[in-house]
Amino acid sequence: MTKKLSPRKAVVDISICAACGSCMDICPFGAIAVYRGSYARVNAEICRGCGKCAQTCPASAISLEARS
Repeated sequence: MTKKLSPRKAVVDISICAACGSCMDICPFGAIAVYRGSYARVNAEICRGCGKCAQTCPASAISLEARS
């Protein structure tokens, strides 16, 4: 049995992301990585839409959006 995906996923606004790694540290699924020290990237296939990253982000660069 596979885990049910949330109808939402995390999306990073790279123009304001500080690449601090807070989201990467808090993600219980390991869905976020900081790309080349520049900004966070979310692997949408792994993201479960829990929202912990968005709550933790000090720059408010992460939002939850509907899956496409």
